[in-house]
Amino acid sequence: MASPSKAGAALAALREDLVGDVFAPSDAGYDEARTVFNAMIDRRPAVIAQCVDENDVVRAVRFGRDLDLNIAVRGGGHSVAGTAVNDGGLVVDLRHMRAVSVDPAAEAVRVAGGATMSDLDRACQPHALATTGGRASTTGVGGFVLGGGSGWLDRWCGLAVDNLLGVELVTADGERVHASADENPELFWGLHGGGGNFGVATALTLKLHELPEFSIALVLYLPEFGPEVTRTYRELITMAPDEASGGVLYLTGPPEEFVPPHLVGSLLCGALLTYAGPEEDMRKLAEPLLALPHESEIVGAMPYADVQCMLDDPPGMRNYWSAEYLTSAPDVYLDAFCAGGAAMPPTGTIHVLFPQGGAIAAGPHEYPVPYRDAPWAVHPFAIWEDPADDERCVSWVREVRAAAQPWSTGAVYLNFIGDEGPERVVAGLGPENTRRLADLKRRYDPDNVFRFNHNIRPA
Repeated sequence: MASPSKAGAALAALREDLVGDVFAPSDAGYDEARTVFNAMIDRRPAVIAQCVDENDVVRAVRFGRDLDLNIAVRGGGHSVAGTAVNDGGLVVDLRHMRAVSVDPAAEAVRVAGGATMSDLDRACQPHALATTGGRASTTGVGGFVLGGGSGWLDRWCGLAVDNLLGVELVTADGERVHASADENPELFWGLHGGGGNFGVATALTLKLHELPEFSIALVLYLPEFGPEVTRTYRELITMAPDEASGGVLYLTGPPEEFVPPHLVGSLLCGALLTYAGPEEDMRKLAEPLLALPHESEIVGAMPYADVQCMLDDPPGMRNYWSAEYLTSAPDVYLDAFCAGGAAMPPTGTIHVLFPQGGAIAAGPHEYPVPYRDAPWAVHPFAIWEDPADDERCVSWVREVRAAAQPWSTGAVYLNFIGDEGPERVVAGLGPENTRRLADLKRRYDPDNVFRFNHNIRPA
């Protein structure tokens, strides 16, 4: 660690050189700048550098290296593990780097490293184009894509990482690198699931797909109908075209228009059918779900960017999530899923079963995303406000995972989990891929500067 005099001089120089703002603990605005999405995370970095362009990122990384500071990178700040912030180190904050540039003729989009899913979706909507995005509009695009990227469109156009065309990166040495299929192809491979281990992604280029129409059916049921709903959804999606996705979920009725007032605060089972196509086709698919006794429904065409905001989880809440990827979803598992829903803490928590298949399973198998072949994923998503609920909410997530073990493939999507130890990181990358990624890490970040992530240690 640098001496106080050297650190003070370096910080003064950074304040002078950086176009964006620099925050230290004594500065007004510091507490706001260090706050992340998950209220369980309360960390105090020594310096927060809010970069406005790639040059700022280079300056910030070199500042951190000169002072031997740990470096965390903040895009959307949506990591449940709180990897966007650290104690006593440097945060390279990309939130002001949110530009999105759509090239309709090339069906491609360039997204700056701090852009959120809403920035991406809203920019693409006027062109009737889209690509796989996260299921919450506040998610950062960079971390989402580099971690693999699962969303409502993935059965139709693949995981987000399958649509990655190029990445602009600032490495641990403060050097600019471009990675694509033709340029630094091994690094490009590693960025397909390896997350932020190899540098700061200042921009990503993604393939877009024509999406002139999007439609949904969101149907809410009393929880006692859960077993029938889950079986109906399973049969429906198994026979559905790749345009169809969604999931079955348990939730506590939120104070939203789609929830009848007398059911706000009550446990509900829901079926969400999303469809990358016209309302007419979606309605035919949804008929079995609508035929079951239900309390409310939203059925119709809706702009994709609006659907992306429907299930946004509110900021300022405490969060603990996990996931298991499943070999199948037989009746005996669906009963276990429903039992998990019935036991769910009524705190804002959501319990979801997602379908995979389609373009996910058909996508390129050489990338480090070993959960690709699983037909189903269960995602217990605990959200609560009172720290007194910490133990029961975390325990519930772990119980859901334990109940799924007989059907687990062992693989996992790392963006869905917090810090669950190094073995789970290997499960999220695959053992052989992990070894190859460790060699790549040694080449680009031998000192493990970028360790605030699902970390790959240099070989």
